[in-house]
Amino acid sequence: MIGLDIAFWVLAVVCIAAALAVVLLQNVFRAALTLVLCFLAVAGLYVTLSADFLAAVQILIYVGGISILVILAVMLTREVQNGSPSNKLRFPAFLVALLFVIVMVYALINTSWQVSTAAPLVPTVLPLASKLLGQGGFILAVEIAATLLLAAILGAIVLVREK
Repeated sequence: MIGLDIAFWVLAVVCIAAALAVVLLQNVFRAALTLVLCFLAVAGLYVTLSADFLAAVQILIYVGGISILVILAVMLTREVQNGSPSNKLRFPAFLVALLFVIVMVYALINTSWQVSTAAPLVPTVLPLASKLLGQGGFILAVEIAATLLLAAILGAIVLVREK
């Protein structure tokens, strides 16, 4: 039990550090890679909370799909090293973000959280695996989507590379 608590807090720190790196890094490609790290850390948090179905969905959809599309878009960007230039909306955006943090902290403090000590009765990955890999599963659709993403990445590499 103590090991899960330690893993949870380590993954939480990694997740927050990766999220801050996404926002603060100037290099867009490195920011996209830290976004992948943040998604993986969130999946690890789901595992420590015994929400293995959500962890599987996080890895399949966000790490496998969304992050690949973000990296593909970054590869098609010409100014990867410079990032986006600063603009006049930085201060208003900071105020809106600060207001959002204040509202979230207020909601967290004033909510009575009910904690369950009972673990889930059955693992939730087995139904997901049976739906994907079992009789009449959707594994063909997953493989086709992976092949299309691979083709899109290869096409982006061909378009971006120097002659």
